[in-house]
Amino acid sequence: MFDFGRANEAQKQAISNIDGPVLISAGPGTGKTFTLVMRIVYLIQEMEIEPNRIFVTTFTEKASKELLTRISNTLMERNIDVDLKEMYVGTFHSLCLRIIKENLEYSTLRKNFSILDSFDQQYLVYQELNKNFRSVQDLDILIGKLPVWNRAEKICKLVNGLTEELIAIEDIATSTDPEIKVLASLKKKYEEILQKHNRLDFSMIQSHCLELLQNNEQVLEKYQEQFQYMMVDEYQDTNHIQEQLIFLLSKNKNICVVGDDDQALYRFRGATIRNILEFTSKFEHTTEIKLVANYRSNPEIISFYNKWMHDTEELQDFTFQWDKYRIDKTIVPSEFNPTTPNATFKVSGVGSAENWHRKVLKTIRDLEPFIQDYNQIAFLFNSVKGNEAKNLADYLEENGIGVYSPRSNMFFEREEVKIVLGIMLLLFPLYGQKLQRDEFQWIGDLKDYYHDCLIEALRFFKNDKRAQPWLKELTLNHAALIRNTDYSFSGLFYQLLQFEYFHKLMDTDLSSGVADQRAVRNLSILSNLLVKFEYNENISVFTKKNIERVPEQFFNNFIRFLRQGGIEEYQDETEYAPSGCVSFMTIHQSKGMEFPVVFVGSMKHRPKNNADDLLEEVYRQYSGRTSYEPEEKTKIFDYWRLFYVAFSRAQDILVLTTEKKDAGSWQSPSKYLWKAYDSLVEYSPSKIDFSVFELNAVKPIDIKPSYAFTSDVTAYERCSLQYKMYRELGFSPVRSGATLFGSLVHQTIEDIHKSVIRGEGDEISTEQVNTWFDANYASLAESQHSYLAEPTKQAARKQVENYMENTKDTWYLIQEAEVEVSLVKENFILHGQIDLLRGEGNTVEIMDFKAEKKPDLYIEHERIEQYKKQLEVYAHLVEEKYGLTVSQMKLYYTGASNENPIISFPKNSDVIEGTINEFTKVVDKIQQKDFKILSTNYKVCSECDVRFYCNRVEGKNN
Repeated sequence: MFDFGRANEAQKQAISNIDGPVLISAGPGTGKTFTLVMRIVYLIQEMEIEPNRIFVTTFTEKASKELLTRISNTLMERNIDVDLKEMYVGTFHSLCLRIIKENLEYSTLRKNFSILDSFDQQYLVYQELNKNFRSVQDLDILIGKLPVWNRAEKICKLVNGLTEELIAIEDIATSTDPEIKVLASLKKKYEEILQKHNRLDFSMIQSHCLELLQNNEQVLEKYQEQFQYMMVDEYQDTNHIQEQLIFLLSKNKNICVVGDDDQALYRFRGATIRNILEFTSKFEHTTEIKLVANYRSNPEIISFYNKWMHDTEELQDFTFQWDKYRIDKTIVPSEFNPTTPNATFKVSGVGSAENWHRKVLKTIRDLEPFIQDYNQIAFLFNSVKGNEAKNLADYLEENGIGVYSPRSNMFFEREEVKIVLGIMLLLFPLYGQKLQRDEFQWIGDLKDYYHDCLIEALRFFKNDKRAQPWLKELTLNHAALIRNTDYSFSGLFYQLLQFEYFHKLMDTDLSSGVADQRAVRNLSILSNLLVKFEYNENISVFTKKNIERVPEQFFNNFIRFLRQGGIEEYQDETEYAPSGCVSFMTIHQSKGMEFPVVFVGSMKHRPKNNADDLLEEVYRQYSGRTSYEPEEKTKIFDYWRLFYVAFSRAQDILVLTTEKKDAGSWQSPSKYLWKAYDSLVEYSPSKIDFSVFELNAVKPIDIKPSYAFTSDVTAYERCSLQYKMYRELGFSPVRSGATLFGSLVHQTIEDIHKSVIRGEGDEISTEQVNTWFDANYASLAESQHSYLAEPTKQAARKQVENYMENTKDTWYLIQEAEVEVSLVKENFILHGQIDLLRGEGNTVEIMDFKAEKKPDLYIEHERIEQYKKQLEVYAHLVEEKYGLTVSQMKLYYTGASNENPIISFPKNSDVIEGTINEFTKVVDKIQQKDFKILSTNYKVCSECDVRFYCNRVEGKNN
């Protein structure tokens, strides 16, 4: 008998109804994630379904990590051992990317393709506006005379809209509408640019996956046979292309969709509510289950947001009906919910913002004796970038209440960021002189911002006399550059870490909260932005030719665009809300979260229509689907859903708050919120007694961290400080070209293995291998913006050819290549990838490739021993996963000359437990933030960007 745990009857139905299409309508706080976890455990434990036959999509990467952690923990509690790496769990984008990579040979993409985030996409379009896009006739019809960055933004919105709705270029190219005709030309040119650079934007990941499946029957059939059970979380926020993917992949229609139409928030990203509302009509027989028992909120709060959704008549000069555009349901409190009265109220400022600020502060002060931590309080707004949220946050901080608001657009206002940018400005006097002569009038208030940065930088140099000679030397050098430097902006940035101000920030205790780490995390973000600029502009050093142009491009365009769009500060996905701070977040950001005390602001917010008229017309004519929700009502529906999400985040206390204004265009609360707001009692200590509440603590985030043998364990043992910088803090290294040689050899050997596995071994020739080699080199050079000297390139080619000649007679032994394995422990997951499994019958050997010369077994004993231990764990996991016997473990050195390229180790099962314990101790040190051990290897130090921070410059191990 399956143990359903604490599941209620509706949840049990949702868990055990696994056949055919199932719609689980899950209201807020109704145990949706618990139900999904138990449904997957039910499939594995009760129905004995293999993990690789289960496909689960979540809305965010964080949600997928939490889901996997809870599945892993539940299975461990039940003593069920499975390899969760085999299960397809992730966002739609990550799962589509996985399918593309697994079948890249059937794709139009080349190896080493890169993914553009939203900024990279817009920046690429900006770079191409006066190049390739000039050939698009009448482009101004679409983008007008907007500023250049806004034109790039408009183009991105248009091409993304076409992609997400699967609008074919050839269809709209025949339109008689001039705008639509230009749009077809624009999209065609855009796709040509991406194809040339071997890139995908975020929206094209899904369309490319769909196209790959539709155009390759054998690939589609493979996944249709594999995925027996499919589950989609947050189905109300899926778009048309995601629906098409799910229906295409599910051959037997065992599709379970989970969501809440009342919490649909992402129409502006292309999501459509019709997917969840029409789901039951897409199939002949559908099981529909409603989860309505709320385990989160005080019954009074539940009653308030139920009324918000149901009572839409007799509003202030306004009324509407949901009609068929909502699943009818009423959320009810579970028997476990506390029933404390006066859980909903309002805090109104009258006459001024200052009055409102004082009243909010007074409410928090009255709450203080009854809370354990400020993080139990959250403020939700439509936007945290506006004055309402910013000014309130400033007031609270001035009065000793910390505010955590990573999306408030404050990154460029932080002292540490201003100091770095100010120093960069001082280092390039040619740019500074032009700025002073006002030659860049078009950058507007950015000049004032740079003035503030310079003041901060000058204060820095005044306080650090040791930094002054460094500044003087580099400034004089840049003013009249004679020879190329060996650095660009990122290299200069890492040199700054030698100075006291930055040294102290780098020494921040990483076991402290997010708020205390903000400055060092911002430096990490800045390092990534500098490397991003250098990559996008293909710049690695300053030269006599570019020393004037590059700083202008950096300060006048790159930083200007970033500042205009805003940069989010660091958010720790393992921390729900930082201790010691109240959280300020957008309503969208709060989705899926809950807080004991919630203040909802933005009461003056009004419904808005964000649709693009041109795209809407294209959808109407060419999508092949009829329109759904009435156009005049969509903004009202979305408005109601937005505040429903906000209200339902509260566990114990819900507060609506605003500076009250009774009339005019800035009426607050707006006429849409007035009735709900007016129904609440105004806060005063005489009316509401906080002592009667038993406020919940903020729940911990349940995410089991994942580590890799190579990039985590081996990297930590090489140098824990370098690991801290790159892996823990996420700083971006300057040097990446050194990996090109090894990647080139490895990828070409992988091509050989995959061809053999496909049964094409007889067709492999030297000519074919060289074709693969050249294609891999081209794609790697494009993606890394790095190149090999011809002799070095030919040396790499020779290594591959030698491997082919040495092993072609034993290719029949190849069983699998690039095998992923994982070791699940109580507090973490350790994963790795085996290059090659080969053997006959049930006995195999493991082989790992090193694109280097065969090392001296005595001199390199420690490194080889580390490789051996890694292979021992791999061997153990292969035997567990496949039921095979591993006879030997081998390292193959492709750079070996006139000698046996292989180092062999016999498998010794007796030492495996000790080896796993050793790796566990390393992971324990990582989790304890123990980064004291430095490398003793001079070569590692001499090539490390962090050497300035740890005083290991020019070979001086101090």
